[in-house]
Amino acid sequence: MAATLGIMQFQQLAYFVAVADTRHFTRAAEAVHVSQPSLSQQIRALENELGAPLFSRARGNIALTDAGEALLPLARRILADADTARHEVLELAQLRRGRVRLGATPSLCTGLLPDVLRDFHDRHPGVQLLIEEGGSHDLVRELARGALDLALVVLPLPSPSPALTTVELFQEDLVAVSAADAEPLRSPARISDLKGRPMVMFRHGYDLRDLTLAACRSAGFEPYLTVEGGEMDAVLGFVRAGLGLGVVPSMVASRAGHDLRVTPLARPGLRRAIALAHRSDVAPPRAARVLQQVLLASRAAPAPDTAR
Repeated sequence: MAATLGIMQFQQLAYFVAVADTRHFTRAAEAVHVSQPSLSQQIRALENELGAPLFSRARGNIALTDAGEALLPLARRILADADTARHEVLELAQLRRGRVRLGATPSLCTGLLPDVLRDFHDRHPGVQLLIEEGGSHDLVRELARGALDLALVVLPLPSPSPALTTVELFQEDLVAVSAADAEPLRSPARISDLKGRPMVMFRHGYDLRDLTLAACRSAGFEPYLTVEGGEMDAVLGFVRAGLGLGVVPSMVASRAGHDLRVTPLARPGLRRAIALAHRSDVAPPRAARVLQQVLLASRAAPAPDTAR
């Protein structure tokens, strides 16, 4: 009932403006595609609701009363705002506008996202993409407080939340990278081959840091770290400079350039599972749902198995 009343009020204002513009009830009815009796009835209903006549109808001449003169600019603005709102919603529904807040680990920002986001942007250039880099722990926290719509995280999550839904996208090998002129590792290398070799390590909070340190300790040694605390680009730069080996995702290594030597790790090697996460209790906006489908489609192209 309330929705019907709202629609009728907009119709009444539209009919009122049409009569004010044409100064003729029949021509106004033709302009808004209704019968003249229906239009007259709605104008009377509007006048009754407002408690004042809007038109003077003396001797067939239609003129605005003082109340009509006061209402006319307001009615035009209300109808214009409603039309703007309708177009805004339509643009969002058709993805001509909108916003997606996506979180991802830095390695995924370097490896996976450039191609995916380029494809999404080509299809929906009006949608704003806001990217936040961080470790999975930080991204889960940002999702939980509503600061992100979607996040690409590494499984298992450090603190699983029942309020989050995760879908595994693919699994990816980790590889060792070194400067092109550094002493090579045997290929494929075992984790134990990293013992005593200088290594460059990511900062605290990186999933890759925890995974690499755990693998070294499981192999019975503490890694020799020459530099630690870097982001992805910094770590690759330190490795290029010959400061030590790095352990990075194969997707990142494939983009790192010819000045790095890439060495696969022998089976079982190191692998990580990449998942797409969103809140279970809140439906992502339409633009985020479309990007979600693009990311889910990436499961059709799993990361290559480099440990051969």
